[in-house]
Amino acid sequence: MKFIIFGLGNFGASLAQKLTENGHEVIGIDENMSKVEAYKEKISHTICLDATDQFTVPGLPLKDADVVIVAIGENEGANIMVTALLKNLNVKRLIGRAINPLHENVLLAIGVDEIVHPEEETAERWVKKLLLTDIIDSFTLDKKFSIVETRVPKNLVGRSIGDIGFRAKYNLLILTTIKNSNEKGVFGIKRNVAEVQGVASPEVVLETTDILVIFGSNKDIHTFLHND
Repeated sequence: MKFIIFGLGNFGASLAQKLTENGHEVIGIDENMSKVEAYKEKISHTICLDATDQFTVPGLPLKDADVVIVAIGENEGANIMVTALLKNLNVKRLIGRAINPLHENVLLAIGVDEIVHPEEETAERWVKKLLLTDIIDSFTLDKKFSIVETRVPKNLVGRSIGDIGFRAKYNLLILTTIKNSNEKGVFGIKRNVAEVQGVASPEVVLETTDILVIFGSNKDIHTFLHND
C-alpha cells in the first residue's frame, strides 16, 4: 500500500517508520528540514514542504496514495488548513488528527473519513487498523496475543456464534459483539454510536453492521481476517 503522512512529529514519524518496516511505500512530509533529514533513512521517502501551500500540495502523488494522514499536532490551524485542502483534492481515504473535541468537530464537518487521537492511541494500533482493513481497533496484550474489534466477514453474516464454532474452527474467542447505530451530532452530522452487547452467547446471530470483539494469537487473527 502507499501512504502519505503530513507531519513528522512523534506520532507521524513513528507511524511512517512502522509502515515502512512492514514493506509499504510511505512519503513523510514536514516543513521542518531537521525532521526530514532525521527520518530520511527510516521512511521510504521524506519531503520538506509547507503543506498549507495550495499550489505545491496538488503536485504530490495524491491520486496514487491509498491513505493520506494529517498527523500535524503542533499547529491546529495548519492541521485544519491541510485537511481541508486534501479533502478538496479528493484523496481516496483521508485520516485527520484531532487535538481536542472542538478540533474533532471541525474535522468531521470538513468530512474526513476517520479521526486519530495520538494521545490515546499508539502508532502500533494504527498500523494494524491500516494494514488489516477489516480491523476497527486493537489492543496488544503481548507480542503474541491481541484483542481486536473487526467487522463481520460476509460469509459469516446471518449465522450464530455457536453454529460458526470460532474456538474449534479459528482458535479464537468471541468476547462480545457491538451494535452500531447513527445519530445526529454537532452541525447535524450523522455520527456512529456503538453499543456493547455484553458477554457473547452461542445464540447471537451476526448481522452485517455488527462488530466482533475477538481474542486470540496474532497469527490466528490474521488467518481469520484473510479467510474467505
